[in-house]
Amino acid sequence: MKVEQNLQAIQEKIANACVKANRNPDEVNIIAVTKYVSIERAKEALDAGVTHLGENYAEGLNAKWEELQDKPNWHFIGSLQSRKVKNIIDKVDYIHSLDRLSVAKEINKRSNRVIKCFVQVNVSGEESKHGIQPEELTSFIEALKDYPNVEVVGLMTMAPLTDDESVLRHCFQTLKSLQIQVQQMELEYAPCTELSMGMSNDYAIAVEEGATMIRIGTALVGEEK
Repeated sequence: MKVEQNLQAIQEKIANACVKANRNPDEVNIIAVTKYVSIERAKEALDAGVTHLGENYAEGLNAKWEELQDKPNWHFIGSLQSRKVKNIIDKVDYIHSLDRLSVAKEINKRSNRVIKCFVQVNVSGEESKHGIQPEELTSFIEALKDYPNVEVVGLMTMAPLTDDESVLRHCFQTLKSLQIQVQQMELEYAPCTELSMGMSNDYAIAVEEGATMIRIGTALVGEEK
């Protein structure tokens, strides 16, 4: 499997989606999700031109960081427990899974710099998914003003695992509308310019609906473990 060829195919699909949505493909960043692959495969992604790597677990992030250091932009995309924040905070550029004030408090306490965070929203309402409820979003964002090392650069969601395009579109459109709500709050610490949504099976639809960061594992780097 050639990561470079996969990347080219993904970039073509992104370009086509951007034509449909009248968007600039440069607005869309590909995060290679490397939780199921080796450091060698992660390096292959970087060599192919990927500049963003995403990990779901502190242990996996630390192992790859030891080898790759600051070559990529590091994204922590898994559910984050307060007690694990200290293990990753000096290595990550972005955290995609902020959904509790206890985590925000820990980020603020442990970091000596501002961390770019996505607030995770459970748009689908599935009990298996993490994230705050859409109706809680504005009050949650307001509460984050107490944590100066937390910057809300955007929102993140995980769509249901389905082939039903209408369900996927509704999920992504809802997150987009929530983003606009946050932007209208005009908070300096919550510019909310980014949308982290879309994975291997649905990223083209996510791009059509406004995604600026797509998290792609299998379709880009495959699975090894």
